[in-house]
Amino acid sequence: MSKAILGKKVGMTQVFTEQGQLVPVTVVETTPSVVVRVKTDDSDGYNAIQIGYGAIKEKHLTKPMAGQFEKSGVAPVKYLRELRLQDAPEYTVGQTLAADIFAAGDLVDVVGTSKGKGFAGGIKRHNFSRGPESHGSKSHREPGSMGAMTSGGGGGVFKGKKLPGQMGGYRTTVQRLEVVRVDVDRNVLLIKGGIPGAKGSLVMVRSTVKPTK
Repeated sequence: MSKAILGKKVGMTQVFTEQGQLVPVTVVETTPSVVVRVKTDDSDGYNAIQIGYGAIKEKHLTKPMAGQFEKSGVAPVKYLRELRLQDAPEYTVGQTLAADIFAAGDLVDVVGTSKGKGFAGGIKRHNFSRGPESHGSKSHREPGSMGAMTSGGGGGVFKGKKLPGQMGGYRTTVQRLEVVRVDVDRNVLLIKGGIPGAKGSLVMVRSTVKPTK
């Protein structure tokens, strides 16, 4: 069964395994999430659950959102995320999901919003090489010529070409990360390696879609 929980990225640290290996881990604080809605193939055309995380005041809710929470009988939450399921959900509305849904050794995918770095050039954004820096050169960090020759003559830039532009600040998923340790008392997950997002940002930890290589 697919599992998922919402949490907050706290930062990185390192722990020792029983074999004495030093492992870098990311700490994810998973205050219990709540199942706000259960969708089935019969009622909505697909199987999914909506899980919520974080407290919010009712005055900050829109009327449609307030109506949804009132209908489900769940206290309002700040964040809502949906998890698609292949089979009919085994969850119930109002059910809480804590860190103990995962165990050490589980493989997970972590979804978050990468750090926004603003407008960046090709060298920083796409790891391009710089131009010559000799006397008289004027194209040290510029992208250079990019007009592609076409059959009709003239040049054109194809869609998807790597150019300077907005860097970061988009939804990112890191797959097949290992859960090193689960602290049930503190509702904390220690996940091997780095995950997207800044400290304090919202992340979703879910069962990996690639259980085997």
